[in-house]
Amino acid sequence: MGLTAFGRERIATLPTPLHDLANLSRELGGPRIVIKRDDLTGLAFGGNKTRKLEYLLADAQVQSATHLITAGGIQSNHVRQTAAAARLGGMQAALVLTEDNPEPDVQGNYLLDLMLDADCHIIPSSADSTAKMEELAADLRDAGHVPYVIPVGGSSPVGALGYVSAMLELNNQLWEQGIHASRLYHAAGSGGTQAGVVLGSALYGGGYDVIGVAVSGTADDKIARCAELTAETAALLGTENPPGADDVSVDDTQVGEGYGIPTEATLEAMKTLALTEGIFLDPVYTGKAFAALLADVRSGAIGNDETVVFLHTGGTPALFAKRAELAPII
Repeated sequence: MGLTAFGRERIATLPTPLHDLANLSRELGGPRIVIKRDDLTGLAFGGNKTRKLEYLLADAQVQSATHLITAGGIQSNHVRQTAAAARLGGMQAALVLTEDNPEPDVQGNYLLDLMLDADCHIIPSSADSTAKMEELAADLRDAGHVPYVIPVGGSSPVGALGYVSAMLELNNQLWEQGIHASRLYHAAGSGGTQAGVVLGSALYGGGYDVIGVAVSGTADDKIARCAELTAETAALLGTENPPGADDVSVDDTQVGEGYGIPTEATLEAMKTLALTEGIFLDPVYTGKAFAALLADVRSGAIGNDETVVFLHTGGTPALFAKRAELAPII
């Protein structure tokens, strides 16, 4: 069973650009670095979750859903894109937002959630967001509605199909541009993006190593989650002998003090890309992923003769709620 067997709502602006970071490569003295601009997927300021939502929204419509329910932090990029996808699908969004301040500042992604008139439920970061989503779903069913629950990050087998498809798109672009990449770096959070990238690369002959850069937790935990979701997605597609845990690579050297807390290397990576290429990263996800890439270049782990792909997964609106964290580079 191929990707065409699954419903897909074309809500993303695709294909996203793939281009050289020539100024940065020159400053580093090599290697060649190309960037896949999935921050430009279009929906509500874009980001990687839009690709997942193309399949999730279609699945919700098949089930005649009236509401999309999902969860994330108060500045969640996934939540913001889900709220916008709900509007495109003629649905209402119910959002579970983890935040210890019960009256957070209305800025960044949270501001956009409210502009989309999403039904926002703020709970402490220590609370169980999955349980809260199920509670909301039960209440909606009791009221005669049809809820569709999307896990954190859209990281389900259906959601991961978005990045299986993305790898077909990327590999076609690499072929068209005559680029032979040896590695691909991206931020690794809830596991759905990496599962799709790993499976899609294997299915469509990417020929490059995929390095997920953990933004929280440990490499072992991320590898186990990615392998599990990769297997589930492969089963959905009817793929035999999918990649396993031994085929998943996670770099957890950039986690620092934890999720959402940028390290000095994160901030330096953000500043470097902004000054050389005019491209903005965020301090939660892409800044940490790019810091790992730069660290590998500077240590010599990446040779000057290699070509590396950086998958920019978005997160731009969150920048406007991170003034305090970004103060050292302003």
